[in-house]
Amino acid sequence: MHVRHALTAAATAASVLALGLVAAAPAQAAEYSSALKIKGVQYDAPGRDSNKCSGGNTKNEYLTIKNYSRSTTVNLRGYVVKDAAGNRFTFPATHKLQPGDYIKLRGNRGTDSDAKNVVYRQNCNFIWNNDKDTIYLYKPSGARADVHSYTKKSNDRDGNGYITYHG
Repeated sequence: MHVRHALTAAATAASVLALGLVAAAPAQAAEYSSALKIKGVQYDAPGRDSNKCSGGNTKNEYLTIKNYSRSTTVNLRGYVVKDAAGNRFTFPATHKLQPGDYIKLRGNRGTDSDAKNVVYRQNCNFIWNNDKDTIYLYKPSGARADVHSYTKKSNDRDGNGYITYHG
């Protein structure tokens, strides 16, 4: 009788654990259910780093975000990009990405352009560290759309300062 009770308790515990894993799976999957993903990052701008607004190279540091949906246009307004240190950029204006389209979020000051697929952070400071960092992309709701960590040593084999995440 005690053996049967122990087996029943073990089966119950296994069922509860399985239900817990099933319940946890959708939350994790939902984290990456966004059509927008980080395609790649030029974390180390070519040349000697200079964050001067005039003549600096922060415009050569950029994050590429792509709409991987086959049918849905996504408005970037309210999406947030952050790094591990908490530096952040919120897309302030309507900028629609058609299915398969991408945008380069560049440092420095400039004129945003749908035709040239570029948005400027209007900030001359670098955001991505040259040795390692984490890139977060959040939906306007605050839900995480995508996240990637990198280290220069393990993720940038050719040393060109660019890392591709989603092809």
